[in-house]
Amino acid sequence: MVLDPDAERLLAMVREAGRPALETLTPAEARFAYSASRAVMQPEPQPVAEVRDLNAPGPLGDIPLRLYVPEGLPDGAAQPGLVYFHGGGWVLGDLESHDGVCRHLANASRCRVVAVDYRMAPEYRFPAAFDDAAAATRFVFDNAASLGIDPARVAVGGDSAGGNLAAAVAVLSAQGGLPKLAFQLLIYPVVDLAMTFDSYKRVTEGVLLTAASMHWFIDLYLNSAAERIDWRASPIRAADLSTTPSAFVLTVAHDPLCDEGIAYAKRLEQEGVRVAHMHLSDQIHGFLTMGKIVRASALVTDAMGALLRKELYPH
Repeated sequence: MVLDPDAERLLAMVREAGRPALETLTPAEARFAYSASRAVMQPEPQPVAEVRDLNAPGPLGDIPLRLYVPEGLPDGAAQPGLVYFHGGGWVLGDLESHDGVCRHLANASRCRVVAVDYRMAPEYRFPAAFDDAAAATRFVFDNAASLGIDPARVAVGGDSAGGNLAAAVAVLSAQGGLPKLAFQLLIYPVVDLAMTFDSYKRVTEGVLLTAASMHWFIDLYLNSAAERIDWRASPIRAADLSTTPSAFVLTVAHDPLCDEGIAYAKRLEQEGVRVAHMHLSDQIHGFLTMGKIVRASALVTDAMGALLRKELYPH
């Protein structure tokens, strides 16, 4: 494997710590391990102008949200908004796990970021996370004025399973199920739960997310094999992507999701969607939340913020 030396160092630390593979743990054990790794892997969170906890009405009750207002915005004017869905295989993660990422994206993009604490598997299986993601996005549009967000400039984004939800919400919007979205930010997204792409055969050991861990996540998320071809679970299987919003897609080589992310970017482009695709041949899945060790995390977050700023600020 040709790895960024920072990523190599991180993987060596994980090996030395004797951290067990995800698929050998219960969901509760995996959540504890994921949460405990934050102090080791994540840098100090950036200050922002305001952090506000909110709730959106959802199919089974309130969905916790967190609004991040970046520093240095002018008073009074509405800004673009980014609805952000955290990664963690629909099983791990919460508002805290991606607090640092959301703060950094808010400051780098000058967008108000709304993080979504959607329902998790296996307690709530598919389509619970998708339904919550759609409801939270609808809430942002419906309450744009009180959130200080311009409803004409709302983007969705997320990493890994969060990228899956962002892509699926973008398809829903294109089908008329939500107001029109301005952009989609897809960070090493899951887009095909059938797991048919070759990177599942290549990435089987030596990194934190392997083909076996993805099998574990998907088995906990879905109710049946038939759901693998539902576009809400596998956005790449949607009949038409041509009216989805312009996109940024990040893929990394040392990732079982690599090939499906590349295929999704290509399909968007083939169907006439404007796409910026960044591929890092030396990176591992999840590096965005490992910025204390992997310095590329900050560089890529800055680049994504600059791209959002270009897309969502017209001049």
